[in-house]
Amino acid sequence: MEEQNVNSEVPKIGVDVNSPDEEKKGDEIPEIPEATSAALKFLESLVPETDFKYMMFDDKLVTISDTGKELGEFCVTIEPTKHCNQDCFLVHANSHGAIDGVPCGTSITCYVTRNLETIEQHHHEYVNLDNCPLDRKTNIVKQETEYTVNRIITQGEAVERKNKTFSFDDMKGFISEGSNLLLHRLLIEKGMPDDDFQLVSFDSETNLCAATYKCLEERTQTVEAIELRVYGIERTINSKTDLPTTWQSYFTQDGHLTNRVQVGSPVGMKLAKVPTAVVRDEEPPKPVFEKRSLNIEEDMQMYSKFLDRKEDIKGDHAVYMRQHPELKALLADFLQFLLLRKPQDVISFASEYFSAFSTTVPNPSPYLASNAPTPFPVSRGNTRIDQLRTPTR
Repeated sequence: MEEQNVNSEVPKIGVDVNSPDEEKKGDEIPEIPEATSAALKFLESLVPETDFKYMMFDDKLVTISDTGKELGEFCVTIEPTKHCNQDCFLVHANSHGAIDGVPCGTSITCYVTRNLETIEQHHHEYVNLDNCPLDRKTNIVKQETEYTVNRIITQGEAVERKNKTFSFDDMKGFISEGSNLLLHRLLIEKGMPDDDFQLVSFDSETNLCAATYKCLEERTQTVEAIELRVYGIERTINSKTDLPTTWQSYFTQDGHLTNRVQVGSPVGMKLAKVPTAVVRDEEPPKPVFEKRSLNIEEDMQMYSKFLDRKEDIKGDHAVYMRQHPELKALLADFLQFLLLRKPQDVISFASEYFSAFSTTVPNPSPYLASNAPTPFPVSRGNTRIDQLRTPTR
């Protein structure tokens, strides 16, 4: 049966509230694993309405030994749900069987947000040995300010409890075992980014570590005498307290899991029956409209609308002019003044004329007219002064 899928790159990143004070002392500061920019960008770019549209289906595989003996089964279900009034996905994975006659299994129940952030996960593992049964439960819960991890390990009659807390900064790019199952489907659907794809996960001791992903070569897998083209993803948990752990998973083009194995393990999981293909909505092709010249007079319907609209605008303008009779007087004065002066620059002339009606232009001094040019002569001795004067009776 598959071992726990949580490994780590750096021990003791979180605060273990049950550890003695001596373990917390030391000059070395543990390195905090970080997700790569390509991986974080991939998570931020997810669009729930489109990217998760065809991810909601079940997978069922059989667990077999290296000799081909069937040992149990492995099931994965993913469905949309709500958790604490938040839209999310419920991921449930269950693996159970017997190895060498010893019952064992793993169960994962995880609530995942639409950008693969873990809200809550319950991970249960058991091995029912006759003399010393082992039971391990790990709960991850996102609180308001931090993540809490509670573990209860029961071996025989001994019970060990461990509690840890992790800040949101340390958990940036964290992928739990539940969200990892959904991530694999998305990587098949959207494709693996070309750059290094590294996220953050837990090792078997719930220490934060780097989790790297890479594509495997395509191959053919035969299921029920049918050859399926499958695509692989390799995930490696780089724990600093133990050897790296690697899983290889293969999927059909629509994301169905066909094969899953932990490298070095004598137990693997394979597809026994060809899954039902995911039915995708057929999107009609976009219509193509040829560009053509438009002659409005040839289109009677359009020409009729044009005439109706023209009459509506004329009527609206007539109503406005009736409501503002000063408009005609203003335009008449301007045209009369314009025809009297006959300026070369009509635009500048109109600007100066209408600036007198503007409230933003300062009023000119009333004494400026005294300096204006006049046709009358300056000298009083001019002999033509009498000709220019207005005749009086």
